[in-house]
Amino acid sequence: MALKPGKFFRKHSLDAFKTRKVNSVRSEKAVMGKPVKFEGISEGLQKIIDADMDKVEARRRARDAFKDIQLSIDHCLFKMPHAGLKMKESYEVNSRGLEIFSKSWLPETSSLKAMVYFCHGYGDTCTFFVEGIARKLAISGYGVFAMDYPGFGLSEGLHGYIPSFDKLVDDVIEHYSKVKENPEICKLPSFLFGQSMGGAVALKVHMKQPDAWNGAVLVAPMCKIADDMVPPWLVTQILVGIAKFLPKQKLVPQQDLAELAFRDGKKREQAAYNVIAYKHKPRLQTAVELLHTTQEIEKQLDKVSLPLLILHGKNDNVTDPSISKALYEKASSSDKKLILYEDAYHSLLEGEPDEMILRVLGDIIFWLDEHTA
Repeated sequence: MALKPGKFFRKHSLDAFKTRKVNSVRSEKAVMGKPVKFEGISEGLQKIIDADMDKVEARRRARDAFKDIQLSIDHCLFKMPHAGLKMKESYEVNSRGLEIFSKSWLPETSSLKAMVYFCHGYGDTCTFFVEGIARKLAISGYGVFAMDYPGFGLSEGLHGYIPSFDKLVDDVIEHYSKVKENPEICKLPSFLFGQSMGGAVALKVHMKQPDAWNGAVLVAPMCKIADDMVPPWLVTQILVGIAKFLPKQKLVPQQDLAELAFRDGKKREQAAYNVIAYKHKPRLQTAVELLHTTQEIEKQLDKVSLPLLILHGKNDNVTDPSISKALYEKASSSDKKLILYEDAYHSLLEGEPDEMILRVLGDIIFWLDEHTA
């Protein structure tokens, strides 16, 4: 049963919480994996969002209790209009026996131009910043479907654990293939939309289904992890060896991703409100899978044949923008476009100043409109 946020406030209603600086966290700097203390919430709610998120039940409980607060923060994505949109959340058990969470956003007052299938980034969920992105696309005439991968967000599985990237990709293909069977949308153009690690997911989906998609939007795609983010060669080899025996251990050294990914300081603090995101050190097997996947993709850029829009910040220190350039140059598609944004960091749609976020969204919608006209 869903837990209502109101049960965990003392004297503070949601409106009262808003007046107490909904975007502020206590002044101490968050340490990776250490719970962040939020001002203006009850001890009961803080306890729920501080809980161990390894199991999906804790993540679902935290999201149910905190979602109204999340969607009320002062971020341009959450100011996107959503009147006239039909939004639906669902759970479905896949062929591997895992319960997968998904959400859809469909325009009710206008005809559908096309369908967009979202692939979220590492550690993320489709229930936070993706909400605002999806609303903007839907209000512009596009149906949006998103899912949480196994082990992420509200889907079943050990939090942040990717035992096999290929199986994760197969889970995405299975889920979106079923969605596309719907007779109301099956004849519409379908586009992949991948952010960061989701860019790698989208590319792998395309490589396994080369004729199934009308195009892909890739935002800071993880075709290669930036050199500064990868441990030294010797450390990497040691970690790969240990992963065979302790695959689920959180031992991989990593810098603060929010610090690296968000250029706007206020929005960097707001990232803490994504309370079910995976924020610990990467699990050993997950890190190995991500490294091997990027190495594999980097060698197969010429196999990318669908229409492409690639967007990357020039100052991205998480995923390497030079590989986005290589993808643009080597992809066999004759219909491809690369936009590099001056001064921008990794989180183009979440962590930049408002004007940059709106510019990037505008570029995406313009490209989609061109390919659905």
